[in-house]
Amino acid sequence: MLTQGSGALLLVIMAAIAVFLILQAIPALMMDTTSFLTTLKWDPDGVPSSFGIAALAFGSVLTALLALLMSVPVAVGAALVTSHYAPRWLARPLTYVVDLLAAVPSVVFGLWGLIYLVPNIIPPSKFLNHYLGFIPLFGSNGTYGKSIFAASIVLAIMVIPIVAAISREVFIQTPQDHIEAAWAIGATKWEVVRTAVLPYGRSGVISGTVLGFGRAIGETIAVALVLSANYEISIHILEPGGNTIAANIANRYGEAGDVGRGALIASGLVLFVITLVVNFGARVIVGRSGRGGTS
Repeated sequence: MLTQGSGALLLVIMAAIAVFLILQAIPALMMDTTSFLTTLKWDPDGVPSSFGIAALAFGSVLTALLALLMSVPVAVGAALVTSHYAPRWLARPLTYVVDLLAAVPSVVFGLWGLIYLVPNIIPPSKFLNHYLGFIPLFGSNGTYGKSIFAASIVLAIMVIPIVAAISREVFIQTPQDHIEAAWAIGATKWEVVRTAVLPYGRSGVISGTVLGFGRAIGETIAVALVLSANYEISIHILEPGGNTIAANIANRYGEAGDVGRGALIASGLVLFVITLVVNFGARVIVGRSGRGGTS
């Protein structure tokens, strides 16, 4: 009963959040003279009111996906090292160090990104543009600095402990008979991990990745500090610019009027929906792959 009640309470809280966002967003959306889903401009307190979520949603998803692309391999590798490769005397302190990253306030990551990363990311950005500039993602107009690339690196560091912790806990629970069966047929250490540990931990890795996506797409201060905010859609991640829903809320809320605050809440509603869709999609993937994956 207690478990069922807790689950029902969570559903009620989520529904209440959704209702609040919708009720607060409707007045601003009715004032909008353009298409909220496709407009790039953000001027909700102007006359006439004009604002849209297109550039913000694009920047949010792109930044979060790039952060996951960089962080998930590192996090899974760290989880494997601490669960199956490193000796116990070394695995425990390594685990503490990785988990400690989750306790660092996001503003600290943002300040580190602003003061250290942004100035020092220019040479790597030039390198990527010089050798991989034929790929649109690494194109540039010759300027570098506070970019989506920098924001993605900061988010990747913030996501690593989340994915690593969940993946590690699942890897540790791999049935011992699966591991011993792999050893018995002459498998190497990597083959044991590839055929027994990784398939069993697939659902855990997916779950950790989804939680990491939620952390990345909803981060505010750290992203706001390392992005040179604009309202344009550009696939060139090395150029200054880009914006996210969360960072826009942090930057704009203090100076927003009544319509502006409603518009920001409407953008928060879009972020809420994106997160829900990603979580439901992950649940479907986990359900089809099965707990632990027998392949």
